[in-house]
This record gives sequence, C-alpha cells and structure tokens, in this order.
Amino acid sequence: MTGGASNLILDCLIAQGNPADSDLAIEMLDRQKQIYRRYPIKACFDGGFASKQNLKRAKARKIKDVCFAKKRGLQETDMCRSEYVYNRLRCFRAGIESGISWLKRCMGLARCTWKGWEAFKSYVWSSIVAANLLTMARAKLAS
Repeated sequence: MTGGASNLILDCLIAQGNPADSDLAIEMLDRQKQIYRRYPIKACFDGGFASKQNLKRAKARKIKDVCFAKKRGLQETDMCRSEYVYNRLRCFRAGIESGISWLKRCMGLARCTWKGWEAFKSYVWSSIVAANLLTMARAKLAS
C-alpha cells in the first residue's frame, strides 16, 4: 500500500500468493513511476523490505532518501541524508501503519468473506475507496 501526507491511499499492490516483501520494494517504486511519471523523492518501507540490494536499486532510481524500518545492517546515513530525515521518515511510516490498522478495524479489511481472487481484489479496493472518500469528507468538513 502506498500513501501520502494527505492520508489518502494512493496505490495498493495485491500480490497473488505470498511473495517476500523484499521482492516487492522495487516493484512498488516502479509502480509510482508508472502512475505519477516520476519516482518519489523520499520513500519509507516496513522492515521486511530492507536489503542492501533494494537500497542500491532505489538510489539508482534517484530516490534521495530511502528509509527501512529495520536497518538490517544498513546505516542510517547510507539510507538518508541525515539521522533527522531517517527518523522523520520512520515516523511517517508509523502513520501509514496506523492507516492500515484503521482499514482493518473500521473498513472491514480484517477479514474478507467474498470468495475468489477477483472478488478478493474487489473487496480490498472497495475498502480503500470507502476509506479515501471518508478521508476527503473529513478534510472538507475541517476546512
């Protein structure tokens, strides 16, 4: 799942099977390039995505700051310009994790009762659309 500062869910990759997170990191970055015609300036990932290879590939895509929640032998200064940026990206990722928790608790994403692969994808996307609509409505009311 990809999110931004607006708390909107910008993209979601629903992978069939159970691929390792470390195999999906670069695919997620390339999806951002495909959707938005550029790579993000900064990216933060859960600890399962961390590897020296993924850091090297992300930096080759001109992503200035790449934060993995678990370092796995990587130095903060190798991933980001400074410890401050690394810590800010870790906090941002924690916010994304809270959004995932909200999807599970309030949008019914904790358990899918629909049968079949296509139905499962529809279930996930309907939860995401509902969450985004609610987020936009809350923002509108707040302004």
